[in-house]
Amino acid sequence: MLSLAESMIELRRIAESKPVATLAAAFADAGHEFALVGGPVRDAMLGRSVTDLDFTTSARPDETRAVLEALTKNIWDVGRDFGTIAAQIDGEQVEITTYRADTYRDDSRKPEVQFGDTIDGDLVRRDFTINALALMLPELRLVDVSGGVEDLIAGRIVTPDSPEVSFTDDPLRMLRAARFASQLGFEVEEATEAAMVRFADRLDIISAERIRDELTKLLLTADPIPGIRLLVDTGLAERFLPEVVALVTTQDDHGRHKDVYEHSLTVLRQAIELETSRYTGDPAEFTPDLVLRLAALLHDIGKPATRRFEGGGVTFHHHDMVGAKLTKKRLRELRFDNTTVKRVARLVELHLRFFGYSDQHWTDSAVRRYVRDAGGELEQLHVLTRADVTTRNRRKAERLEHAYDDIERRIAELAEQEELAAVRPELDGAAIMRLLDIPPGPLVGRAYAYLLEVRLDEGLIGEEAATERLLAWYREQTAGTES
Repeated sequence: MLSLAESMIELRRIAESKPVATLAAAFADAGHEFALVGGPVRDAMLGRSVTDLDFTTSARPDETRAVLEALTKNIWDVGRDFGTIAAQIDGEQVEITTYRADTYRDDSRKPEVQFGDTIDGDLVRRDFTINALALMLPELRLVDVSGGVEDLIAGRIVTPDSPEVSFTDDPLRMLRAARFASQLGFEVEEATEAAMVRFADRLDIISAERIRDELTKLLLTADPIPGIRLLVDTGLAERFLPEVVALVTTQDDHGRHKDVYEHSLTVLRQAIELETSRYTGDPAEFTPDLVLRLAALLHDIGKPATRRFEGGGVTFHHHDMVGAKLTKKRLRELRFDNTTVKRVARLVELHLRFFGYSDQHWTDSAVRRYVRDAGGELEQLHVLTRADVTTRNRRKAERLEHAYDDIERRIAELAEQEELAAVRPELDGAAIMRLLDIPPGPLVGRAYAYLLEVRLDEGLIGEEAATERLLAWYREQTAGTES
């Protein structure tokens, strides 16, 4: 947290930047109040990077559009019914929202919007005091109606109004509390957290898409674990991630005191650390990997359904396959896109494949199949598999680490020799049809699959040898069918 004097210097710098100064003058000339609001003010005061410029105004949406049309042709409605108009001003994308107050009916998934007339009224209806801060422009007057500056200093998340009113108005704010706890490293105030418990079932009126977006923002923070813990502890996670909650009482297969839930959080933390350390590009361009983080959190959700007590111990046979199916179901219900669903489920399905490599040396064929099955998620699988080692037995951990070093080395060596990232037969479908003199159909697919198995088992054997193998296979397939 910057000092108040330092904060005002940073806010003045933002206010004097060309796009902000241009907008402030234009709205003032049109007779409207105008302010930088919420996240940008909060982050400037915390000394964090300000990337998004959000503004609020007394102007109604049509009046906002009229002001913007005199400045730019790049204007679009991002939520006209909610009073928000976006524009491109001097190379910056900005969003301007009319003073408002959103509320949800008991049975509604969409908020009812009422436009307001004062900045104080607009700020009071915001989610948390740390976001209920506005810098009036162009006069550079800081407005704090609910003690947001004090809460920034204290690292505290609390609602401007009573938490009961705030969470009734928009239940998604409960998820935002968890996200800000992770994003800012703040603590949720006791009464606010208690209200999250009481109003957890209120989350059911929120659309899956909004919940998905908030979960995504949480997972992409530098440390999502405090937020996830808060969601589980308050009962909110039960409303949209019950499979994660079920891990809490599922003891791991080593019989240790920690449960599978704690193991999963450790895997997520280690995956983030590895994801960051293995990144070799420009640090400023680093983008957190949502697919990896979802897979790390969900990789063991098949364990509760597969837990068996056998031979004096606990087993979770096939929890990888069961977990992949549960992952697909849950992510689809949260309206994640099909590509994300497939990629995360593939990682969950494959996360156990490596274990045992250190006990039994893999053939080149097995390594090729590992790469083939991982597909475009090979790097994420490397990270997830390494992160999944949470044993306290140092010797075992070192053995697994050396084993995975070895498999990555072998993959690299085979990749140099065989273009391993794109394993495919040495004869394509067109060549198969030409050589066998057959039309398109199931037989071509079977021939292709046979040649792919040869490729995986033996590596590159050359086009001539592949042709001989194909012809021999075809003779076997057609033996006895000719009259």
